[in-house]
Amino acid sequence: MKSTLINTVHLEGLLYEHKLEAKVSGPNSKTPGTPFISGTISIATDEDCLNVVPVHYTYVTEKTSKGNVNPAYTTLKNICDGVLKSVMGDGKEKATKLRVDSSIGLNEFFSNRTGQEELVSVKRNEGGFVHVADTLAEKETTRNRFDCDIIITGARRVEANEEKNIPEKVIVKGAIFDFRKALLPVELTAIHPGAMDYFEGLEASEKNPVFTKVWGRQVSETTVREIEEESAFGEPTVKEVRSSYKDYIITAANPVPYEWGDTSTFTNEELMKAISDRNTYVATIKQRQDEYNQSKAAANANVSAPAAGEFKF
Repeated sequence: MKSTLINTVHLEGLLYEHKLEAKVSGPNSKTPGTPFISGTISIATDEDCLNVVPVHYTYVTEKTSKGNVNPAYTTLKNICDGVLKSVMGDGKEKATKLRVDSSIGLNEFFSNRTGQEELVSVKRNEGGFVHVADTLAEKETTRNRFDCDIIITGARRVEANEEKNIPEKVIVKGAIFDFRKALLPVELTAIHPGAMDYFEGLEASEKNPVFTKVWGRQVSETTVREIEEESAFGEPTVKEVRSSYKDYIITAANPVPYEWGDTSTFTNEELMKAISDRNTYVATIKQRQDEYNQSKAAANANVSAPAAGEFKF
């Protein structure tokens, strides 16, 4: 297996807003009573603060595993306490410049919204170093970049959606890896005509995967359109329609893919092992979800319904 599997995200910009919470670990955790911070910070990577990229932190403690002060905790705590300013809270001119080095992860859970329980895997930037920056990179393209090794197993073209301002694209399907070398199924996007043709031309499939490195930028924008509704009398009503577009856009790839099957890159046996570990992990998620649903159902069963006329709020 390749000694280092690449999965990095670099973001620079203004702190746009945050949804962080300072918490204390519960009695059932490995280290009860430990203060930690979890939640999301959002970074505006462009000058106009229109491309706002979120970074999620699951569990950031005051000390590292070696007992040293955790710089990420200090920065996030200063954000929580309002020491570091945001665009939404304090205005663009006062907002703090931040530099974040993260990686692509997955937020995964089982959902039955369609009537059938299925696994939902949502890409997100997961954890990493966060620092206050004195200056930002001059080029916006260098403020927003991801790099990853990916095993490509397919590519499909999707027509443009003018109403939602989404261009024609090719969805590149495959798997990347986290720092533990755990397999993460993902879909990335190519929108440049040459890139779309290139990934379709690879003819990658589950039986004929292509292992290579790609890099690109994240789009996380909200567009607002005004629609006029005519009225039988008086002035027309103007409505604002908001649509969000979030994507990981591939802008380049290695000129030559890695040599598949080489022990210095990836072998079929190693891929099968990664898939097996992935299936075990998904089964664990399902078990936890089932246990949670059962405990929730049991709690609801113990709540008696109020008698008629006793609805008190």
